[in-house]
Amino acid sequence: MASGEILDERYRAVWQHCLSLIKDQTSDDEFVKWFKPIVPLSFDGETLRIRVPDQGYVQYIEQNYISMLRPIIREEFGVKTKLHYAIPNATAGVGFAGGTGSGQQQALYSQTDTSTIKNPFIIPGIKKVTFDSQLNPELSFANHIEGDCNRLARSAGISISVAPGKTSFNPLFIYGGSGLGKTHIAQAIGLAIKERDANCKVLYVSSNRFQNQFQTAAWRGELSDFIQFYQMIDVLIIDDIQELAGKPGTQNIFFNIFSHLRMLGKQLILTSDRPPVELTDIEERLITRFKWGLSAQLTPPDLATKVGIIRHKCGKMGLEIGEEVVQFLAQNIKANVREIEGALTSLEAHSSLLGKRITLELAKSVMRDIVRIETREITVDSIIELTCSTLKVEREVLLSAKRTREVAQARQIAMYLCKQHTKTPLSSIGAALGGKNHATVLHACKTIPNLIETDKIIRQQVEEIERLLR
Repeated sequence: MASGEILDERYRAVWQHCLSLIKDQTSDDEFVKWFKPIVPLSFDGETLRIRVPDQGYVQYIEQNYISMLRPIIREEFGVKTKLHYAIPNATAGVGFAGGTGSGQQQALYSQTDTSTIKNPFIIPGIKKVTFDSQLNPELSFANHIEGDCNRLARSAGISISVAPGKTSFNPLFIYGGSGLGKTHIAQAIGLAIKERDANCKVLYVSSNRFQNQFQTAAWRGELSDFIQFYQMIDVLIIDDIQELAGKPGTQNIFFNIFSHLRMLGKQLILTSDRPPVELTDIEERLITRFKWGLSAQLTPPDLATKVGIIRHKCGKMGLEIGEEVVQFLAQNIKANVREIEGALTSLEAHSSLLGKRITLELAKSVMRDIVRIETREITVDSIIELTCSTLKVEREVLLSAKRTREVAQARQIAMYLCKQHTKTPLSSIGAALGGKNHATVLHACKTIPNLIETDKIIRQQVEEIERLLR
């Protein structure tokens, strides 16, 4: 075929499909400006020749879109396809993207020997080390407490760790307020993947560090190395993706890396302080892709989850504290795991450095410096919560129609305490405790005082709950 001919009929449909894939991954303005002017000329089974307006087009496409364009071309025309740019009035075409051209530009964009790619995590002048996933071994699933607040993200993460890139959770977008454990879950997924497959290239990086690496690579003229390094990753974890807001250059590079990895079936895990729909100053094409997989919200932990976290962290720290201190901390630390860590660190310091035993009074004193301790109003709901946690009865069971001795007795204790410590009418107490009537509550209020007098265990249970209510 002569060089001036238009692409053979049988490959026109293939090229049109390439354009449709490109259009899906670019904005309308980008597509019209940078891809619509391209004219396919010929394909000989190995080299796809395309005509572009000038040398500037070649440079811009290679710098900004080649990581997206190369896999599309190779998927549609064949894995060995080379791309050759034909420039009008030029003495020779330019072969980038694995093409046949020569010169510095081709060398930058057609590397196949990954050993020469520079690792942006290596500081110049320091001896290069083995690929480091940047994961903290302490942030594992074994050190993570599951609760209603994080169950969706955790469950999805465990599924991903078994088959990264092969579930529908790609990307996994974990969002929630500060201190709720987004980074912990994201890193736990990476650690679990590495435990199953030590050769899997897992990388954790914050958005700010990614941005700094990008700027450094651009300043040094090493942008191609930067892009190709990230395109080698099997599982990419980006923390605080909202930090890319207002940084169009970084967003464009990340878009190309994101598209390349996902097209190859690699796993992406992103965290943010807000859901995709609320992200601002981030390109719509990125936000659209953030929605492709699963968005999992982390909410503030409930009382039971906070109790579990406190007990687990105390075990790790070798800190012995009584149940009343555990309950006090859980009730007064609002919704932030970091506050729990701060409170326990302070208690440990007071205990070890000052030789003090950790009592409820010491906990109250320490907590005044960390969080605002509020005098809690005793409510029917708080009594139900404490009754369930103290007597080890599930809330759903307590409020059900189940009438085993243990459940019925726990229900009566809750009714009695609601009558003693609130001004709630008996009918409302009964309604809150599984739809029981006024007479049932009245019977409980007569039964429990008698049991307190005659049953040591019942007396201790009631006293324990009342102490926690204070």
